[in-house]
Amino acid sequence: MAPLAPQYQIRADYDADTIVVYQAYAPAIADAALRAGRFVAPFSFRRMTWIKPSFLWLMHRSNWARKSGQERVLAVRISRQGWEEALSQAVLTTSDPAEVAQATVHVQWDPERSLRGAALNHYSIQVGIGRKLISTFTDDWIVGLTDLTPQVRKAATLVQNGNAAKAQRLLPAERVYPLPRPLESRLFRR
Repeated sequence: MAPLAPQYQIRADYDADTIVVYQAYAPAIADAALRAGRFVAPFSFRRMTWIKPSFLWLMHRSNWARKSGQERVLAVRISRQGWEEALSQAVLTTSDPAEVAQATVHVQWDPERSLRGAALNHYSIQVGIGRKLISTFTDDWIVGLTDLTPQVRKAATLVQNGNAAKAQRLLPAERVYPLPRPLESRLFRR
């Protein structure tokens, strides 16, 4: 039997310089972003945007790109420097409400999901980029955008038809993201 994953751990698709986070949008927002290579109107710069390094958590949240307003799934490749800058400003949503209200970045831990959407016994991170930092996120941190919607639809069909093993091969490879110690203590305190 495989050992259990630590309860709080960031798993992601990353390389030496970048990390991939996922977001689901309405077609108008996704199309405009893909044309521009970054987020532009009708993307809202006036509200928090949530980024998730867990592909399966976003599949659960968007119902495999079937929820209204979440029909398109984008892989957003951002710099690791930007990712870690965001995390260095983060406040856990379980912190004091006054501290959370003032935070530029929110971090929330939710149960990770299986291929079929079942809650697992370990958690996945979500990072909310606040209005004061959204322009930095869109203008400075984003390295590239990829439309994963066709891949998502194919995987969803395979899962629905009982071909989980084939669907699994379409998922991004995620592994434990190595956090600097100061970020670990900031994000994992309970």
